Amino acid sequence: MFDALADRLESAWKKLRGQDKISESNIQDALREVRRALLEADVNLQVVKDFISEVEAKAQGAEVISGVRPDQQFIKIVYDELVQVMGEENVPLAETEQKPTVVLMAGLQGTGKTTATAKLALHLRKLDRSCLLVATDVYRPAAIDQLITLGKQIDVPVFDLGGDADPVEIARQGVERAKAEGVNTVIIDTAGRLQIDEDMMAELARIKATVQPHETLLVVDAMTGQEAANLTRTFHEQIGITGAILTKLDGDSRGGAALSVRQISGAPIKFVGIGEKVEALQPFYPDRMASRILGMGDVLTLVEKAQEEIDLADAEQMQEKILSAKFDFTDFLKQLRLLKNMGSLGGILKMIPGMGKLSDDQLKQGETQLKRCEAMINSMTKQERQDPDLLASSPSRRRRVASGSGYKEADVSKLVSDFQKMRSLMQQMGKGNFPGMPGGMFGGGAMGSPFAGAGNRPSAPGWRGYTGGGAGGSKKKKPKDKKKKGFGNL
Repeated sequence: MFDALADRLESAWKKLRGQDKISESNIQDALREVRRALLEADVNLQVVKDFISEVEAKAQGAEVISGVRPDQQFIKIVYDELVQVMGEENVPLAETEQKPTVVLMAGLQGTGKTTATAKLALHLRKLDRSCLLVATDVYRPAAIDQLITLGKQIDVPVFDLGGDADPVEIARQGVERAKAEGVNTVIIDTAGRLQIDEDMMAELARIKATVQPHETLLVVDAMTGQEAANLTRTFHEQIGITGAILTKLDGDSRGGAALSVRQISGAPIKFVGIGEKVEALQPFYPDRMASRILGMGDVLTLVEKAQEEIDLADAEQMQEKILSAKFDFTDFLKQLRLLKNMGSLGGILKMIPGMGKLSDDQLKQGETQLKRCEAMINSMTKQERQDPDLLASSPSRRRRVASGSGYKEADVSKLVSDFQKMRSLMQQMGKGNFPGMPGGMFGGGAMGSPFAGAGNRPSAPGWRGYTGGGAGGSKKKKPKDKKKKGFGNL
């Protein structure tokens, strides 16, 4: 996401490289590039004008900090303004003392509203909030069946009265059922509607008046750019909403919706959908999004993803194995599967500062390399996985593994050799030593590399001289202790 915008902004920083200080004359070219980048990202014109005006005023009045280059300081100013435009901080979903908390979902047809409803329920379930889904979309064929199927998938009950009932009555009875059963949160999925459809808008208003929701969330397609902001404003004026959920953000190369919604509609973005799976919903943090846009990664979100998948006891065990050089192929395979559970390799790497410049070909090559490793490890015996030296000293074992996995003996030999180098390196790093990275598993060779050419990538713009919040500047409270926590050894 935001790749085109990030590339454009990087060309703006280049205008200031090599300059001694920020001045009125030398920032004009940079501002022109920033303006062009935002317009190409389909950001609302008025938002662009206000943004450029604020950045220019702050840049001209800024004193250059000792040891910080002008281009780095300009990035800091742009970062702060991006955060300001997107809402400054995360706005959490309401939770009331008097149960249940009622959430009303609204949106146009085809924006992924029903799926977003299930994603939100799963997200709340991870926060130990019990949920009930209410199916009021009696107009779209199979809409109720879809919600019931999603509910079974995430183990959340769905309330419905069939396709012939009045949506207002379904919503009312659904809330009453939630009260009777002591459910924490009830999420009402409504039918998709157009803002020009007066009858459907009136029905939504009646549902809202009947159930008195604590949250009214509008689901909008991020790929519609600034039109998403205009849509949010229209719904806010006619119905009254408390926030928005941006879907399909993983496919949005422009980003205009994320940068326009808050300023144009006044409603905060509360969540973003970053994929089709029910797990692919994240709370929206303006500071983290600004870091991604500027190529600085998003370490906090990466850590949170890891916390959901990694058990603290397992992480401590793994650390002991690494320090004692007992990390084996079984452990490596376990780490690969944890990585898969966290999402795609490309999505994870782009959260790491400086990794955003990896090309699609490099990422694809990395995915292929990991699949090869997994296939060869799966062809090993339990004893061989636990003691890689057996393979290193036995050509016949390597031939058998190669035959079973469909690769060459040379590939297996390289895997074993690279693994031994990696294990030695991890042990040294665990003891505080940081030797140069060998070629090995993550550095090229006959089998290719997940990160081929990554050593030559440019560093994230302004990362070293950056003095603001960035990926670490989130105001999110520390998550509650859960069964699965800790970053582990990825």
